[in-house]
Amino acid sequence: MMSENQQEDCPVCLVKIVGRDKVLFSSGPPGTRAKLWDHVCQYAQKPDCINQDPDAAGKVKPEDYYSSDFP
Repeated sequence: MMSENQQEDCPVCLVKIVGRDKVLFSSGPPGTRAKLWDHVCQYAQKPDCINQDPDAAGKVKPEDYYSSDFP
């Protein structure tokens, strides 16, 4: 089990996953494994991706989607 301070780097998605569920994207605010799965991993389908299990990623929440509030 991953500790709260442990970090994994995904060679496919180019993100850092800190602890169990905090994803640091290359730009923008941090997200979750569910958001990463929804936006990247399910499409990349590369064997080296560290976020390939949608059940482990969890459910996508409304705040995981892009905002449609454009000025």
